[in-house]
Amino acid sequence: MIGITLTADQICKAPVEVRRWIEQEVIAGLHLAPRAPAASPPRSTRPAVCNEEEMAAIVGRLRGMPVALSVLFEFRQPGIAFGNPPLKSFRPMDIMHNGKLQSIEQVLIGLNAINTALGDLRGDPGVSFCDFDNEGHCFLSPETQASIATLWHDIVVSQQPPADGRRESMLRSTG
Repeated sequence: MIGITLTADQICKAPVEVRRWIEQEVIAGLHLAPRAPAASPPRSTRPAVCNEEEMAAIVGRLRGMPVALSVLFEFRQPGIAFGNPPLKSFRPMDIMHNGKLQSIEQVLIGLNAINTALGDLRGDPGVSFCDFDNEGHCFLSPETQASIATLWHDIVVSQQPPADGRRESMLRSTG
């Protein structure tokens, strides 16, 4: 038997797959849950495929709901592909941590608001933005994830100051 000691900083800097493996090992080692594969594709219906225009409309419906917007934009991250056809896997704990939320309940409230907005947009309350497996992993279609990432990029780029040199000359005159 070999033991390895890792600092919190080393774990935080490790690739996502390594952090998930460490999490599974700790849970299994402490007998907090039965040992299971890292993640399996969801068992229910496939999540909706949303294009960038639909995602922009959903963002418009979620204005004034910072928790829901925070959750939504956490899906801009690449995620891990599972299944065939593939789905992108996300951990609600990662969404909570990266989105600077205070609880998993906030993540679920955000997901519920996103689902409601999508259902209202499509006129179908049964449509599902995402799905979950028996371990609580959240699954999203790769197309929807790509639409969110593109929308995020478009929003961030539109917030950038002009690159025509005015900012540089302003900085030089104040410095």
